[in-house]
Amino acid sequence: MFEFNPLAPEFKANPYPFYDMLRASAPLFHWDQWNIWFATEYDTCVALLKDNRLGHELLSVMTREELGWDEPPAHQMPLVEMQRGWMLFRDPPTHTRLRMLVHKAFTPRMIEQLRSRIQSVTDHLLDVACAKGEMDIVADLAVPLPVMVIADMLGVPESDRHLFRAWSRDLAHTLELTDSEAIYNRGAAATVDFSGYLRDLANARRKHPQPDLMSALVEAEDQGDKLTEQELISTCILLLVAGHETTTNLIGNGMLALLRNPDQLDKLKANPALGRSAVEELLRYDSPVQMTSRAVLHETEYHGQTLKRGMQVSFMLGAANHDPAHFENPSKLDITRDPNPHLSFSNGIHYCLGAPLARMEGQIAIQTLLNRASEITLLNDNPTYRETWVLRGLESLPVKVG
Repeated sequence: MFEFNPLAPEFKANPYPFYDMLRASAPLFHWDQWNIWFATEYDTCVALLKDNRLGHELLSVMTREELGWDEPPAHQMPLVEMQRGWMLFRDPPTHTRLRMLVHKAFTPRMIEQLRSRIQSVTDHLLDVACAKGEMDIVADLAVPLPVMVIADMLGVPESDRHLFRAWSRDLAHTLELTDSEAIYNRGAAATVDFSGYLRDLANARRKHPQPDLMSALVEAEDQGDKLTEQELISTCILLLVAGHETTTNLIGNGMLALLRNPDQLDKLKANPALGRSAVEELLRYDSPVQMTSRAVLHETEYHGQTLKRGMQVSFMLGAANHDPAHFENPSKLDITRDPNPHLSFSNGIHYCLGAPLARMEGQIAIQTLLNRASEITLLNDNPTYRETWVLRGLESLPVKVG
């Protein structure tokens, strides 16, 4: 058995060979160091993601003493309380209630209305970047586009959007497999600043509603039920962090995959109608989100293993997306792949609410760049991935454009 360590630099740089070894040797693998189960097979991930014996609200069935958990330090409580309000970390009925309320504001119709705005932001960013003859696809396009779009949706003035990037990055790091106090401390500090900003914005919208998502969330009601202030703020932060980090990674990882597979790049350029299936394949091929987790709420038997109450199960979505039992020749990029039932937006009740927006942003950004530039050449054959693994994305992607 090879030495498995998801915190190792070589794993973070390229986890896919490790996934293949894990799937072949232990499709449900227990990592003793942190007492975590890792699921790597597609069928295992789908089955357990839909299994209601697994969930998030472990403290509803066990005490901190039983789990051996200490109380979080007081200065980290703002982060703990804020993330407790994320529908991502709740089970029914609270999850169902939050999702219904947010869905009333975050409708497919509202997202479709953003198409022309996404296109104009992309055009503006590429006007500036392409004029120089060289660009960093991450810094010049993949990072600013989703921030500008979600900030627009919430009604955040342009002058304040730079704040979102730093807050979002600090909070994204708290979703990694880490025991670093410094990461949680930075996340807590970002939570305090971010929450204060959004509280002021929500109060302004209560007095003077605008045609934006913040006003819609303030007004959202279902059978007399509304979001509390904490739920409203938590939801806005979740929409920003999840919607921003994942779309940034989709555009950056996706463009690198296309540039490394020029036959697929040429195919997409020649046939823009493949844009939709291309984005699905880019999501599968190098997934922006590599992992999601659940806790075992009730003891479960699976694959001959006993998943004991209180244990954590982590689903390696990137591994499931390369499972040869479901994807023919999974290590090959094929933008015509159909069907393509990847798990990049998870599965079950926690399927990503923002998936249609991420797909639209990825498609518009990538296709507009390919339309604009007759030639795109990598200036660094081995661009560096960020140190994060759960949210997998490039630090930068410098290219020459002609």
